[in-house]
Amino acid sequence: MNIRPRRFDHPDAVKLNDQVQLEYAERYGDEGDVTPLDPAMFDPPHGLYLLAYDEQERPVATGGWRTQDRNPEGYEDGDAEIKRMFVIPEGRGRGLARRMLAALEEDARAAGRTRMVLETGDQQPEAVALYTSCGYTVCEVKFGHYRTYDSSICMAKPLRQP
Repeated sequence: MNIRPRRFDHPDAVKLNDQVQLEYAERYGDEGDVTPLDPAMFDPPHGLYLLAYDEQERPVATGGWRTQDRNPEGYEDGDAEIKRMFVIPEGRGRGLARRMLAALEEDARAAGRTRMVLETGDQQPEAVALYTSCGYTVCEVKFGHYRTYDSSICMAKPLRQP
């Protein structure tokens, strides 16, 4: 597996984003994740967007992080927010999400971010299990676009040891 930086608007990223949106729509019975995202949000040093490719150069996994600081949506100074973590169904169960997550954490840490945060939902138990097994805990105070939804689960992990 080859993980490479790509822009959020790269054709392969758009293809996988379309797939994850369909999955969100199926799981939640809505239009998918409508969080406003701009490709520039993921440009280094304020973020990073990654794609994983298989041996045939097919995109099979995606994920990114973007800088967040204290704002009205409940983020804190030093936050790095994970967005669009996704592995195509045929690629699941091979540790791709775990590898992608580790790469994103490493990059955010190197960029000086102090906490990795994410928003997922109660219809994504696999995601919750992955993040929990990687050291993320549920936040008492929610943040992000879906912070007022009962189905929203906000999680965080410190990127620096206290």
